[in-house]
Amino acid sequence: MADTMQGLKRTDYCAAFSEKDAGREVVVCGWAAKRRDLGALLFIDLRDRSGILQLAFDDTTGRAVLEKAQTVRSEFVLAAKGTIRLRETPNDKLPTGRIEMAVSELRILAKSDTPPFEVAEGGAVKEEMQLRYRYLDLRRPEMQNHLFLRHRIVKAAHDYFDRNGFIEIETPNLIKSTPEGARDYLVPSRLHAGKFYALPQSPQLYKQILMLSGFDRYMQIARCFRDEDLRADRQPEFTQIDLELSFVDEEDIMALNEGYIRHVFKEVLGKDVQTPFQRLPYDEAMARYGSDKPDVRFGMELRDLSETVKGCGFGVFEGALAGGGSVRAVTAEGGADNLSRKDLDKLAAFVKDYGAKGLAWLKLGDTPNASFGKFVSEDTLLAVAAAAGAGPGDAVLIVADTNSTVACTALGALRLHLAERFGLIPKDEFAFLWVTHFPLFEYSEEEGRYMAMHHPFTAPTEESLDKLESDPGTCYARAYDMVLNGVELGGGSIRINDPALQKRMFKALGLSDDVVRQRFGFLTEAFRYGAPPHGGMAYGLDRLVMLMLGCESIKQVIAFPKVQNASELMTGSPDLVEEKQLRELHLSPIREKDI
Repeated sequence: MADTMQGLKRTDYCAAFSEKDAGREVVVCGWAAKRRDLGALLFIDLRDRSGILQLAFDDTTGRAVLEKAQTVRSEFVLAAKGTIRLRETPNDKLPTGRIEMAVSELRILAKSDTPPFEVAEGGAVKEEMQLRYRYLDLRRPEMQNHLFLRHRIVKAAHDYFDRNGFIEIETPNLIKSTPEGARDYLVPSRLHAGKFYALPQSPQLYKQILMLSGFDRYMQIARCFRDEDLRADRQPEFTQIDLELSFVDEEDIMALNEGYIRHVFKEVLGKDVQTPFQRLPYDEAMARYGSDKPDVRFGMELRDLSETVKGCGFGVFEGALAGGGSVRAVTAEGGADNLSRKDLDKLAAFVKDYGAKGLAWLKLGDTPNASFGKFVSEDTLLAVAAAAGAGPGDAVLIVADTNSTVACTALGALRLHLAERFGLIPKDEFAFLWVTHFPLFEYSEEEGRYMAMHHPFTAPTEESLDKLESDPGTCYARAYDMVLNGVELGGGSIRINDPALQKRMFKALGLSDDVVRQRFGFLTEAFRYGAPPHGGMAYGLDRLVMLMLGCESIKQVIAFPKVQNASELMTGSPDLVEEKQLRELHLSPIREKDI
């Protein structure tokens, strides 16, 4: 039978001690990280959320205590009472490496089976095992540090926005489905047969309602849900730092959020962030970097070769230009020597994944050598090199397409790929910027209509007002995204507060009055009673924590994440439920053979 804590009370965490505590009698609790039996001496490293404390057992230790210590194995749960003393052989790799506890009383509160992997910092464990035994993985100092820092980032948000007049208000998690974006998670209602709630993709409509309600400045650490494909920085359920403000414009919102970033980086990492951030209009970001979330920690900007190759005689280039597209390039410094023909073939396959039809190339050695060299003059090759900013030893990689967006996007992905390969990205740098002036709409081939690039409540720019109906593809939004190191950290917009303009927006999106009434009737009705000018922003908290800690995936900063197929390995969620539960929800059971 396990010992109990009766009569003992923890006085401190394991890593709370220093040399000045020598002589103190204390009680600590935790897990046995390691046991070293040296015969006359026995040591146990006791681990809790603060760190490690060495427990020492020697010839001054009572026999019963020593015998109990000899039975301790990895991950046993212990309570120990004793006196802090200086170590004879210090270990400066540990914060507590100059002291130890001379144990006078030891209790084994729970035993442990042999763990499937060692609970240690930096251990090489497959992700599947980490997530299957997440409770063990979360004991690792590395993972605990991630979640402690996440806590501090959230606390910094509460403190900063509270000081700036924000009120934290919770919004519902069971809401009306308004399908105009990612796929909703649906929840069947027991009390309303055949009807469903949706889990919120964001609190967007509710926070706008709060502005109409006069709360002026709202914030929330909001749980959000989207049924979409996963990737390194995306989960089906995630957390936002969500904001909305009244009587403001873009400048107010950007300045406020730059202040938060400056505050949280100083408070949590001790780093100074320079403000104001660089700003790039969407069109310029796409033209220079091939991305609406560019990583500006390195150069390798895209170049437009369209004018240079016009009339050059190479059919691929000529065809792209004749079709209204462009010819774009990125230059790899030293690529002439470092990119083999096999490498270039792989890069051609790489850009095809992004919609490009192929990749042309030019290497600058003693003489220019190009995949399209037999179709053009040497003067044209030299002109291409000059336009691409390439010099001796460089390689120019070119994509031509009738759709300039495809050419830019493919080269933007290639730019990042090459930068990773050649080690061009500084890993200890934080490069912030705002991307602004986004298109208001994007055309969906699947839907056969224009869709809102952000959401239907984003305000158009002043110069776009007259083109909503006649030329929606040329309209721009009063929207802005904060980007950090090539990752969209957060985004927002100024919202529409004019009912007539909102009605025009719905019409431009091809939504009938009946559909608008069914999906958004409560909001359009609320707008009739005086909506203030308002705007907002939402950060991806998981992404912010991931980037601040230098992690590769948000799974490393979420306590219980999902895997690629949106399942949770530890609990086995999602799973089948009893037929009785389905019948209560007015749902028909699905036979196993039909799944």
